[in-house]
Amino acid sequence: MAQSLYLFRAGWLRRAQNTLLLQDSTGQKHHLPVETIRDLFAMGPLRLSASTLRFLGQKGIPVHFFTHYGTYAGTYWPRQRHTSGQLVITQVQHALDPEKRLSIARQIVSGAIQQMRKNLLYYQQRGRDFSALLDYIAQREAHLPHTQSLAELMGEEGKVRSAYYQAWQAILGLPEPFLRSRRPPATLPNALLSFLNTLLYTATLSELYHTPLHPGISFLHEPSTRRFSLALDLAEPFKPLLVDRLLFRLLNRSELTQADTEPLKHLPGVFLKEEARKKVIRAWAEQLQTTIQHRRLRRSVSYRQLLRYEAYKLMRHLLGIEPYQAFRAWW
Repeated sequence: MAQSLYLFRAGWLRRAQNTLLLQDSTGQKHHLPVETIRDLFAMGPLRLSASTLRFLGQKGIPVHFFTHYGTYAGTYWPRQRHTSGQLVITQVQHALDPEKRLSIARQIVSGAIQQMRKNLLYYQQRGRDFSALLDYIAQREAHLPHTQSLAELMGEEGKVRSAYYQAWQAILGLPEPFLRSRRPPATLPNALLSFLNTLLYTATLSELYHTPLHPGISFLHEPSTRRFSLALDLAEPFKPLLVDRLLFRLLNRSELTQADTEPLKHLPGVFLKEEARKKVIRAWAEQLQTTIQHRRLRRSVSYRQLLRYEAYKLMRHLLGIEPYQAFRAWW
């Protein structure tokens, strides 16, 4: 089975007959069977020739590039094999229709909020008192069907997320309240959260490649000329399950500590050291392979497969087969 390949070593990646050859900075050569690669993550400086990119494109392998600090730089998106002009037209029509777009966006936000509540309930059952926060979140969630615009919907989502983050001090045993900070992240939890969010975004983007959906036409997030915003949409309901729970586990078990961060040179913030990012990626890759019994398909599916199924569900909605219901964990 093909897997994600994470390359931390600086080097030159080139085609060698019908496979890939990585020559690192020491001159050592590593053969990489292309049939085993689902997508490629360039976590360090990587040189690629045009012929190598063409070869990766022929094999349908997206390449995600990261900076020295572990932040997302961009993606090489091969020519899509699964194309449907009619589906893209329908996708555009839904994005341009305010009510249709809002209906999909409501589902995405509702799915994310439901999983946030499940996370808080998990810790409440283990001794934390989140009753007031859970009541507040339930009130805001009940208002979602009555939102009249994307701005109002995003406002409700922001209120819920702010309340959700209030619980993180108790969940993580932090000396001070958790405050979300980005570009750059100010603390270890923020640096880890940003990195995990990026891993989820790129994993979702890789799964989108195998569908005829247009990755730049989104419903909750505003479409942009410099990002695949549909991946942000489809990743949203999975953040509390795949990102937040893994973050809680890594920090509460002291698998990552302050010693795993390094201060930025010219900005007030921190980033994860390379060895810490490797540790996170190992845990992330293992988590994506976790399987659950799908109650509708009646077979075992992995968390990674759930990401692609989310895209399929959206496709069925756009084609008028059945209404879209965002992911909600049932276990």
